[in-house]
Amino acid sequence: MTNPARPWRGVHVATALPFHDDLSVDYDAFAEHVRFLAAGGCDGVTPNGSLGEYQTLTDEERARVVETAVQAAPEGFGVMPGVAAYGALEARRWAEQAAEAGATSLLLLPPNAYRAERAAVVEHYREVAKVGLPIVAYNNPIDTKVDLTPELLAELHGEGTIVGVKEFTGDVRRAYQIAELAPGLDILVGADDVLLELGMAGAVGWIAGYPNMIPASTVELYRLATSGDPADLAQALPVYRDLHPLLRWDSKTEFVQSIKLSMDIAGLKGGVCRPPRLPLSPEQTARITADTEAVLAKGYQ
Repeated sequence: MTNPARPWRGVHVATALPFHDDLSVDYDAFAEHVRFLAAGGCDGVTPNGSLGEYQTLTDEERARVVETAVQAAPEGFGVMPGVAAYGALEARRWAEQAAEAGATSLLLLPPNAYRAERAAVVEHYREVAKVGLPIVAYNNPIDTKVDLTPELLAELHGEGTIVGVKEFTGDVRRAYQIAELAPGLDILVGADDVLLELGMAGAVGWIAGYPNMIPASTVELYRLATSGDPADLAQALPVYRDLHPLLRWDSKTEFVQSIKLSMDIAGLKGGVCRPPRLPLSPEQTARITADTEAVLAKGYQ
């Protein structure tokens, strides 16, 4: 369960969102999934991230997803909604909605309507910080075209507008630069396939994809990777090797479809995606199925 003083730490699952066959949101299945992740040892959930297909939701649906997550969360289980929006005013409104619903922290992308300049990025985070919930910045320059460099993160942290960063660049060298420039800023693993590397580099959280499917095994891997004990790292490495073919799907364009397919194979409700995401190709389906079945055959859960 989350640390009440730092509720953004630990394993927060970027939750996949189940839909009915008519593509309406299945809120009951989503609530059940949140309870499943809590029972699996996760510390919290991050609804309305890219994995939750928030861009395809109506305002009413997006708000209800957060409310459903909070209502389903057991005591001490964190809810860190994604509050991304094109502009700071809209992001602030989503932050206010999250706070009102009972969220414990926020995940915030930079403005991404265009390649925002440094001053616009700083102002964006300042505006949302007015709501008062702790903000974890989300650095995903691959998709947003805005890079939260170590220097910029240090500036934001120095102002008190952010408490951590979800690092998705895949460049594990950044963890050391961030620690040097902003020693108090928490680094959260942002991509499943760099978990061990960023865990060794001092990460104190993981905003995670594949725990949607195998929460218990991935949470244990996170604990081993972040304990700082060489014996734990030695124990983590063979597990990481076993899981890595699956974890690296989290960094591919088809990550939502991939994780949902893996969930289906594991007996959970992954299901279909909303447009514009299309079904996987037969080749992709076969590869992900093989990778998933290999992990399950080794007893991971």
